[in-house]
Parts: sequence; structure tokens; C-alpha cells
Amino acid sequence: MDAYLVRHGEAKSEAEDVRRPLSERGREEVERVARAMAKKGLEVYQIFHSDKVRAKETAEILARFLSPCKGMCEFKGLGPEDDPLIATEELKTTQNSLMMVGHLPHLGRLASLLVAGNSHGKTIDFPAAAVVCLSQRNGGWKVSWTLDPASA
Repeated sequence: MDAYLVRHGEAKSEAEDVRRPLSERGREEVERVARAMAKKGLEVYQIFHSDKVRAKETAEILARFLSPCKGMCEFKGLGPEDDPLIATEELKTTQNSLMMVGHLPHLGRLASLLVAGNSHGKTIDFPAAAVVCLSQRNGGWKVSWTLDPASA
């Protein structure tokens, strides 16, 4: 099983829009990454996203290119300061590949918890619109690959 952890694309500043939707650059970078994943034939069962506008917009772009079987939905537990154990518990309940679109510092803490067993380390960087594929093998998780707008 694979888990795809995705940081939302670049957002507008709070001064521009307090809701902080994706900037034009953010949309373009998410689309570039989504196209690259679609070209690879990536299959995703469902896309979860936080309640923030920028994460939902990122998930919508990804869903348009990847057509997840179960679509996309908001998931409590992907906010910037949420406990990574919430998302970890969801990953334990499925055998299907899931995509989780969220924020820092949460995604870094979640990746560290899955790969290293604690949420306090720094396992991987998450630039805006980056995807980290974690694969579960023999009961453990490992980083399989990463993709960011610069490499897409």
C-alpha cells in the first residue's frame, strides 16, 4: 500500500485574501505535479484534504488529473497543527492507496512518525506542491519517491 503525502500549492498571502486560496503560481505548480503523476499511471483510491481552502483547491486539481475511485473528501486531522496519529490511524484501516493533502508542520511530523516511529524528527522536506510517496512493506513505512514542481 502507498500513501501519498502532498503539501498544498503556494497560497496567496493573508493580506491578499484571508481565506488564503492558491496563487496562480500555486495552481500552475500543482497542475505540473499532477500531470507528471498521471503520466506515471499513478492510481489513487481516495484523496483526503484539510478544511483549508488551499488544501481543498490542491486536492481538486489532483483529482481532476488522477480520477481517484472514491473521489475526494475533507478529513479532520490534516490541519497544520493536528496530531499526526489521527492520519496514521486512518492509514491503518485501509489497504488502498490514499493521498493526503495538508500543511506544514503536520506533514513533516506525519512522515517522521510513519518512517522513523516518532513525530519529532525531520524525515523529509515538503516544498509547496510536493508529493512524498510512502510505501508500507512488512509492517513498516519507507520513502519510495518524491516529486516537486522543480522536478516534474
